[in-house]
Amino acid sequence: MLIRFAQEMDLQNILDIYNDAILHTTAVYTYKAQTLEGREIWYKQKMEEGYPVIVYELDHKVVGFATFGPFRPWPAYKYSIEHSIYVDSNYQRRGIATSLLKEIISIANEREYKTLIGGIDAANEKSIAMHEKIGFIHSGTIKNAGYKFNTWLDLAFYQLDLNGPKNPVED
Repeated sequence: MLIRFAQEMDLQNILDIYNDAILHTTAVYTYKAQTLEGREIWYKQKMEEGYPVIVYELDHKVVGFATFGPFRPWPAYKYSIEHSIYVDSNYQRRGIATSLLKEIISIANEREYKTLIGGIDAANEKSIAMHEKIGFIHSGTIKNAGYKFNTWLDLAFYQLDLNGPKNPVED
């Protein structure tokens, strides 16, 4: 088992994991599978903006990934980030998502963010339980926020207070 920063060679595995979530779950509120070219653009943008993409490698295969990015685009939100975690459906319920989330929290604290936010489909009880176990608190639910698989979906927000910046600034 190894958690490390993603490299371009990992993008096909990341794409496969993400597309499986798109096509078979409500973890992603979108309908169409992404392309490798799209994931390459996504990855380059993450790197240019300084946001991490980490992977969980098991037996020389990437079986999960996580990242974070801006919560909202306005400057006053610069200390708040939203994370994403996805695990290969063949490797779930092994603690991989928890390990990735703990690593994302560590990176976010090192980078002096104040609030880590997770937007979770309200029916995803396992993800909610994992977040609560780590210390996330429910901060609100948007009813009927999405529509997928012929049903309305509620989006629950969970947040974790982090250490934050030693000297926050407005700019």
